[in-house]
Amino acid sequence: MGFLTGKTVIVTGGGRAVLSDGRCGSIGYGIATAYAKEGANIVITGRNVKKLEDAKEELERLYGVKVLPVQADISAGADNEAAAADVVKQTIDAFGRIDVLINNAQASASGVTLADHTVEQFDLAMYSGLYAVFHYMKACYPYLKETKGSVINFASGAGLFGNFGQSAYAAAKEGIRGISRVAATEWGPDGINVNVICPIAWTAQLEQFEKAYPEAFKQNVKMPPMGHYGDPELEIGRVCVQLASPDFKYLSGETLTLEGGMGLRP
Repeated sequence: MGFLTGKTVIVTGGGRAVLSDGRCGSIGYGIATAYAKEGANIVITGRNVKKLEDAKEELERLYGVKVLPVQADISAGADNEAAAADVVKQTIDAFGRIDVLINNAQASASGVTLADHTVEQFDLAMYSGLYAVFHYMKACYPYLKETKGSVINFASGAGLFGNFGQSAYAAAKEGIRGISRVAATEWGPDGINVNVICPIAWTAQLEQFEKAYPEAFKQNVKMPPMGHYGDPELEIGRVCVQLASPDFKYLSGETLTLEGGMGLRP
């Protein structure tokens, strides 16, 4: 029995992904695994149904928790408010409460320079990232207020440091940092904890980025001083678990940079 038994967490972008060597290759799945080990009920969203079903099967089999996979995609031209509301409704119908919202999902056309970026590529990043955060936070707010819960949003060093070839991605991530700080100010009196993590973790997506855009990868992705990238479960996921603890309420509104082996840096 973990300390989150009976609690419910929503993780966007929580489908199972693996690296070429078979290790966990998804921040969202790493987070879901960390919460599963603490006994939480888990709702995972994503576009790929198979990845969601694979995550459900493995998490329920290994950790004995309940997992609800919900296909959802916040994108240009869609009824995104309704999509987020449906995820929340299914969560409440299944578990009766929401304690933690983790906005991890993000798509982008990394490696494309600003001058070459198309409107469609810009929309991809903004809708899957910033708009998704906006819609999910609004939809979850009444339930988070009831549980005095936590919101954990994901930004990136791309926005903090101006990474080459990541203009739309950086714009979306900096927007997420901004809306998170406002939410921390507005929702703090309701007892809702809001934080942002900027992770450096080795994922399947980063592995693919290295192969597809080796020059952009060399310019943007630097090895942390400790000599390894963050582990999606053991470092990123465990930080998310800690941020759901009452002991971390004082951090509300902070941006936390997580680098491999370096822990939290406000």
